[in-house]
Amino acid sequence: MKTVISVIGKDSVGIISKVSAVCSECNVNIIDITQSVLQDMFVMVMLTDISGASCPFTEFSDKMKKLGETIGTDIRVMHEDIFNSMHRI
Repeated sequence: MKTVISVIGKDSVGIISKVSAVCSECNVNIIDITQSVLQDMFVMVMLTDISGASCPFTEFSDKMKKLGETIGTDIRVMHEDIFNSMHRI
């Protein structure tokens, strides 16, 4: 199963590293990543595979949310199916 992770917030050193570290800690594979900095705003979207995750989806999502609060960003994790349904016309 895949998830879409979005990260938005003020740019700072180490955001990608910290988000990747949580993925690694939970054995979540990063399939694709795109990021940009718009003036001083950091924006990133990651596609991940959670089929081999070492923790339940809700725990992984909670860890990402807490990380976001710690580093001053908004981090959301969404199942790929929900993401696709929301963006289907």
